[in-house]
Amino acid sequence: MIKRFIAGAVCPRCGEMDRLVTYVKDGGTFRECVNCDFEEKQLAQVAMKELDTRVNHAEAPVEADAQPITFIPPKKK
Repeated sequence: MIKRFIAGAVCPRCGEMDRLVTYVKDGGTFRECVNCDFEEKQLAQVAMKELDTRVNHAEAPVEADAQPITFIPPKKK
């Protein structure tokens, strides 16, 4: 059984941050606190979509009618 910490999560029982872990056991997803005796089975199983990052996202297509812009520096006084 692999337990993974939930970054930034606060335990609802003891109020400590970064003490909750999540794991799968007997076909259910559970979370528990390593600081106190809190344990809870997740009732809703939500499929999470992977977040887009600069590594895994596809480049946006370049529009055919796009024109480059030339910036002119301001005149010095």
